[in-house]
Amino acid sequence: MKHPYIFLAAILIALCPLTSQAKETKDIIYKLKYGQPVVFSHDIHLAKYNNNCRICHMTIFNLKGQRHFTMAEMEKGKSCGACHTGYTAFSVAKESDCTRCHTGKPFSVTYRVKGATEVVFSHENHLSMLGATACKSCHNGKVITGKERNVTMAQMEKGKTCGACHDGKTAFTVAGNCGNCHKGMTPPKVVSFKIKGVADAAFSHEIHTGMYKCSDCHTKIFQYKTGAKHYTMADMAKGKSCGACHNGKDAFASTGDCTKCHPTLKPGVEIFKTSMGEASFSHEFHLGMYKCADCHTKVFKYKRGGAPATMADMEKGKSCGTCHNGNDAFSVKDDCGKCHKM
Repeated sequence: MKHPYIFLAAILIALCPLTSQAKETKDIIYKLKYGQPVVFSHDIHLAKYNNNCRICHMTIFNLKGQRHFTMAEMEKGKSCGACHTGYTAFSVAKESDCTRCHTGKPFSVTYRVKGATEVVFSHENHLSMLGATACKSCHNGKVITGKERNVTMAQMEKGKTCGACHDGKTAFTVAGNCGNCHKGMTPPKVVSFKIKGVADAAFSHEIHTGMYKCSDCHTKIFQYKTGAKHYTMADMAKGKSCGACHNGKDAFASTGDCTKCHPTLKPGVEIFKTSMGEASFSHEFHLGMYKCADCHTKVFKYKRGGAPATMADMEKGKSCGTCHNGNDAFSVKDDCGKCHKM
């Protein structure tokens, strides 16, 4: 070849435009769970800062230890908030500027609730009432902080998340109106409470919601979870749990007819082993003359052996001796064979 340097120069000239147009940076796409992704443009930012990568790397963005930042953190100067303060660049804290990064409409959020129907939160409905750019009404680091996981109804009633507005003043209260959020929700017909040594207690939502609202019981008296806290019959007699209403005034007393709540209750014969032979107590015989409340829990706890008493104690009016005193019923001092198999 006569002119090898001319040929080489031609190749270099042909390659130069390709090299100069090669792009080393690209847009960064941050995917969001409930909205369109946020797109960060290197081109726009590099053009403003004369292609000086060091403005952000590694001072603001550490490429080795990448992590997600919440809007609350950005408002405190982290991540994008280092520059987007309202002075150097538009502020991440200014509500009207949210759409400069968050384009498109946010999606509806579906919350699946164990034991109840799912709740669908519509951004569209709320923004139509609060204003198209009223994002910070909720996303302000106080109502929605980006750190919440599961929030209970009891917490909402104290002003957490949805409860910040749904307090009965700003908007309908979360303490009632369950069907407003839980679409298609029908209360469970009967809740059964399994009780060791006693027949199951049955609670009918259908009967109670015919007379009361959900908010009359939830969550002041009951949490939204069966068996969240156990109460004894003695507790109920003091106004706890069911006893808050079943006090003999608002509704029949919890110390009254046990079969109203324990429908399959059929107490049998109690056998007590003593040094004088077995003593037997027949519930069936006594229920023919008395009510459960005549003995429980003033005389006897709802547990066999809960308050042991000697014959001497009974002769002084304790235990069986409360009635078996020779006046109301035969005396415990009389024929021992009536109770003891001797």
